[in-house]
Amino acid sequence: MISVSIKNASVQYKHHVLFENLQLTLTAGEWTCLLGQSGIGKSSLLRLLAGLLDSDGAGDIRCSDDQILDGRVAYMAQTDLLMPWLSVLQNVVIGARLRGHLNQHEMEKAKSLLHKVGLDKDSDRYPSELSGGMRQRAALARTMFEDKPVILMDEPFSALDAITRHRLQTLAAELLKHKTVLLITHDPMEALRLGHRIIILGGEPVQLGQAIMPEGTPPRLTDEPQVVALQSEVWQQLAA
Repeated sequence: MISVSIKNASVQYKHHVLFENLQLTLTAGEWTCLLGQSGIGKSSLLRLLAGLLDSDGAGDIRCSDDQILDGRVAYMAQTDLLMPWLSVLQNVVIGARLRGHLNQHEMEKAKSLLHKVGLDKDSDRYPSELSGGMRQRAALARTMFEDKPVILMDEPFSALDAITRHRLQTLAAELLKHKTVLLITHDPMEALRLGHRIIILGGEPVQLGQAIMPEGTPPRLTDEPQVVALQSEVWQQLAA
């Protein structure tokens, strides 16, 4: 497990400063959840970490083991991004295939992950044959297959119905245990179920609010007294 620190991070998009001199630490083996209004820069911060930012961006990004972050990040987006011409199994192993590292061991690893997400009987099906929840489970298996220490998640469950979203939150918390996770979400309850630290972004340029740190181990129950109480606090910070 590694922690990641971001120091003096600045991002400008079309001459508009989204944030500058931003400081953020992702604690090793924990979920950090970021919430904020649309367009405030949450996804830009995530893309900065992933090395995918297509605008002017800068920042000092360091890992606790003194190695670079590049190449040690897995990304899970709001849409599943499955290749429609590939089967579920082929989608899961696409990274190894593109790197030229696909072998029998990797195939068995992918099949084991599909079993964990409940898709072992659907490995030969194509994305068009799957429900939205099944597609996101396949995307989660693909993310796990990469076996990176840092996981970046950009609203991965927001397009799902409430029951499926709840089940996938629980599954993700179990499968990504011991990973360092940054989750972007618009859902306070999702952050309270999954987050070790919850941070509200606000202002212009963006500033980080005081971290909210629920007790207990994720995934939490939605009716836990502290979760219910903290939900009001999160809403107040979002509306401020």
